Amino acid sequence: MRIFLDANILVSVLNKEYPLFTYTSRIISLADKTRFTLFTSPVCPAIAFYFAEEKYRSISAKKRIEILCKHINIAATTKNTVFQFLQTPAINDFEVGLAYYAAIESKCDCIITEDIDAFYFSKVEVLGSENFFEKYLVGQLPKSRSR
Repeated sequence: MRIFLDANILVSVLNKEYPLFTYTSRIISLADKTRFTLFTSPVCPAIAFYFAEEKYRSISAKKRIEILCKHINIAATTKNTVFQFLQTPAINDFEVGLAYYAAIESKCDCIITEDIDAFYFSKVEVLGSENFFEKYLVGQLPKSRSR
């Protein structure tokens, strides 16, 4: 499954924002599973860096982004991506438009975001992190042993 992660998912992981971190950190860990491939656009880590920098300062924020980006594919954002957004009257938010068309060009099966309403036009499944976790991962987790 190919999954696109919006900026707010990355921010949640980098800044350990609870209660979302419970779900977003597990979603990021899917990068280690062959069944899942994670993508984001180049704009999303930039947004996440901004918020991580406010919390951790530049050097630490940069290290956190570097670690995160080693596990996530950065989708190409090309001139075509920009023009697709510009030619779609239903999309008014530039960052959302770039994210959406980066997800489309990367052939993502779903977009995970905490701003589901921003993707009201999407032809790709859009889920919040908790909903994604419940729909795709709950039955996949190893069962804990009873003592």
